[in-house]
Amino acid sequence: MADDENDTATPRLTQREEKQVAQLKREINKINRTLVERVEQVAEEATGWYASTAERAGRAAQVLRTKASSVSDVVHDNPVMAPTVFIVVGTALAGLLVGLALRDWDRRFRR
Repeated sequence: MADDENDTATPRLTQREEKQVAQLKREINKINRTLVERVEQVAEEATGWYASTAERAGRAAQVLRTKASSVSDVVHDNPVMAPTVFIVVGTALAGLLVGLALRDWDRRFRR
């Protein structure tokens, strides 16, 4: 009688169901292996992208340092030139802005 109670508490799997469970386990293992492989590939790609980006950023920083140094040298060697350049560039930008403003103003009132 005790054996009957245990039989109803834990149902037995049929041979067909055991095969299905085994097949599902194999498929899950295959999916896990595929996921691991894909994660490894993505990690390698990300490492490559990071290394490439870091290298480019380093080169860009070096170029900026070189350019800033050369500009600093020019300003240091020609102290009168810097304010002159700022005045000329500032005047050109101001003229451009005034021209754009007048063009827009003219368009608004000609309609």
